[in-house]
Amino acid sequence: MVFILATNNAGKAREIGALFACGGGLIKVLSLADLGLSFTAGEDGKTFTENAVQKAAETAAFLRARTETRGLIYATLADDSGLEIDYLNGEPGVDSALYLGADTPYGVRNTHILGLMKDVPDEKRTARFVCVAACALPNGETLTAAAALEGRIARESAGTNGFGYDPIFFLPECNRTLAMLSVEEKNAISHRGKAMREMARLVRERQ
Repeated sequence: MVFILATNNAGKAREIGALFACGGGLIKVLSLADLGLSFTAGEDGKTFTENAVQKAAETAAFLRARTETRGLIYATLADDSGLEIDYLNGEPGVDSALYLGADTPYGVRNTHILGLMKDVPDEKRTARFVCVAACALPNGETLTAAAALEGRIARESAGTNGFGYDPIFFLPECNRTLAMLSVEEKNAISHRGKAMREMARLVRERQ
């Protein structure tokens, strides 16, 4: 079975494909771009789960109408993720990608958050990255898998790896921000890595 990721980003498909590539080589992951297609599903849910399920379902409906996927046995895979900061009452949360405006660079968002938390002590800087993966199977069933990565908001931005809020997400057990980890280190512990590995396990159980 081919898994078509609800994204136009071929690089993201390769990353998630690597997370799935365990045990029997059962899964091939493609992006919409790999198929020469482009589609952006809605994300108007109130939770990560609602958004992930919506993206998987809407992308599946889009693919059913395309000749490019005719005769192909596939499932549609999507995920939604974000940063929850306890001191900010869970913000930016499900609106992480839209925080301060959809076109606001993450550097500006990170600086804003650091400013809001300038005088907050370490014990109150707790935060987590959350990821929910959703998979729409050919039989109409939808699977979900959720995972989180606990940490705290750093005192300053650090690191050039990763993306988004990674430079301000500090991992006490590593004494580094998420943006200071290698891709391999990040995938081993990240919220997305854990959610996708759990999804791969659920899919294998149904084969």
